Amino acid sequence: MSSISFEEIMFTIMSATQDTFKSYMNIDLLAGKVEKRVDPVDSDVTGIVGVAGDRVGYIIVAADKATAQYVARELLMVDEADDECIRDAIGELTNNIAGVFKTRYHEQYGSVALGLPLVISGQLRAISEPAEADEHSSMNVQCKGVTIPFKTADGSISIKVMVYM
Repeated sequence: MSSISFEEIMFTIMSATQDTFKSYMNIDLLAGKVEKRVDPVDSDVTGIVGVAGDRVGYIIVAADKATAQYVARELLMVDEADDECIRDAIGELTNNIAGVFKTRYHEQYGSVALGLPLVISGQLRAISEPAEADEHSSMNVQCKGVTIPFKTADGSISIKVMVYM
């Protein structure tokens, strides 16, 4: 087995995200300019799946509340999506993207294991010093990797997928 470059991982995640949205919700996503770092994200709902194997890291899907509600309604085929439905949908979405990545990675480079999806609700905010955290902070994310923004042509969906490996 040959080793996989970070660029190959990034492009695999990009196509996995687009394929997941197309397969499960018939939604075409456009990938934006890749940001070569992962800054703390401004999101209301975040799904995280750990990756273990030759490469270790995380696949993170972050969405604002409106996008998360839209995804939940489409994915779960419901008229209204409450907070529980939204968490379930973002967890399922993150798990599916990671699953497509795992299948494609395994086909070329060997086995990789995935953790269970973790879903975090609430606003994520950037802080420069831990002392700045307050009781209103839900979570602070700081890691190195890339952020890949996605949106639909009409702008109805806007999510970020972060890859840290």
